[in-house]
Amino acid sequence: MIMARHMNLRGMGVALITPFKADKSIDFPALAKLLEYIIQNKADYIVVLGTTAETATLTEEEKTLVKSFVVERVNRRVPLVLGVGGNNTQALVDYLKSNDLSDFSAILSVVPYYNKPSQEGIYQHYKAIAEASPLPVILYNVPGRTGVNMTAETTLRLARKFDNIIAIKEASGNIVQMDDIIKNKPENFMVISGDDGITFPLITLGAVGVISVIGNAFPREFSKMVRLALEGDFQNALLIHHRFTELFSLLFVDGNPAGVKCLLNAKGMIENELRLPLVPTKITTYEKIRDVLNKLEN
Repeated sequence: MIMARHMNLRGMGVALITPFKADKSIDFPALAKLLEYIIQNKADYIVVLGTTAETATLTEEEKTLVKSFVVERVNRRVPLVLGVGGNNTQALVDYLKSNDLSDFSAILSVVPYYNKPSQEGIYQHYKAIAEASPLPVILYNVPGRTGVNMTAETTLRLARKFDNIIAIKEASGNIVQMDDIIKNKPENFMVISGDDGITFPLITLGAVGVISVIGNAFPREFSKMVRLALEGDFQNALLIHHRFTELFSLLFVDGNPAGVKCLLNAKGMIENELRLPLVPTKITTYEKIRDVLNKLEN
């Protein structure tokens, strides 16, 4: 049964990190502070248990704890999107049918990774998810991580066929592909930037916003840039975009979320801890991020 057919994804969503302590356990007090910081500084919604959360390294019990904790702390002040992705379609269908997802407004589901399905396989995967999901579905195309690109043709086929597939988080880096989707999509289907660095140009083409990594650390500034761009004030939006240009590349030079965790650590908000196989940024990257942070905050 469909709980809701739509969710307004206009603005800046934050791909929430999972803070860890030195012993690699989840740092719930730090997570509580981070959630308050993100909400108070004008994030429009929060994505829970996505890639940036290091979800692949969390146990099932930890995922349940994080979900419950975030739901309780946020207390419906902003909408929540739940990451529900994988490369075993039937397991995802079973999860969607057997879990209470009523505290969430939508699910974000990544293109199946590692097993490299064909375009028809990707279509059938999302068809099964759309038919099983009680919530609206946001597609997530990130070929740099999954090993396969979902083409504009497949995205548009899904958007036209299923009313509850409401958006795509596009992180292919292919502006022509993204523009093709924006130009030919159904009216209510939304395109969201999956890459902080191209959010501004993508909004000028017709995207509705971003699911942001940098928003963990700079929610006020980055959400303002998104709002200005959406209002058509491109001149002032561009000024903010250019302030962050150097940071965009630095945050990903040693992988995500290593960069944003380094930045949050430099801001004194979390310990600089990740779970293997991810490791913290190199010292040289940390120093560069700290230098840029000092410039941004002074």
